[in-house]
Amino acid sequence: MNEKKLTPCVSYLADEQATVVAGAVLGKALSQGGVIYLEGTLGAGKTTFCRGVLSAFGYSGSVKSPTYTLVEPYDLPGMQLYHFDLYRLADPEELEFMGIRDYFNSSSICLIEWPSKGKGALPQADLVVKVEPKLPGRELTLTAGSAKGEFIIQQLEGVAR
Repeated sequence: MNEKKLTPCVSYLADEQATVVAGAVLGKALSQGGVIYLEGTLGAGKTTFCRGVLSAFGYSGSVKSPTYTLVEPYDLPGMQLYHFDLYRLADPEELEFMGIRDYFNSSSICLIEWPSKGKGALPQADLVVKVEPKLPGRELTLTAGSAKGEFIIQQLEGVAR
């Protein structure tokens, strides 16, 4: 069997604005929806990255991490985006009580911070975005988790060339 092994896409982001721009670039590649896991330490820039994704759809309002509400929905032109923050989730079963399965469909974008807290209740990620401090900025790593994720990374690599 000939398996294609993908190398993660890694970028250095010099500052907050570069993080927003990187999110916007990814947002433009998400026209077909997707499940995006956002990983990184507290304060690494995951929500800043989400703000960039939202800006790709023309959203310019406030973007805050839904730490207490667990999910923040955004009605965008032709698209529904859900921003999850599972940091305070005590048990993945809580997601079942909130009807988690209703959020995931082929046309929605689901950005999920702290996905490890929802293990077993969440669908597989199309793309895993890891944001980690690398002073003075951040390091961004994108790893495909599905064929859709591979396609998204290929689109992004085409833009970078």
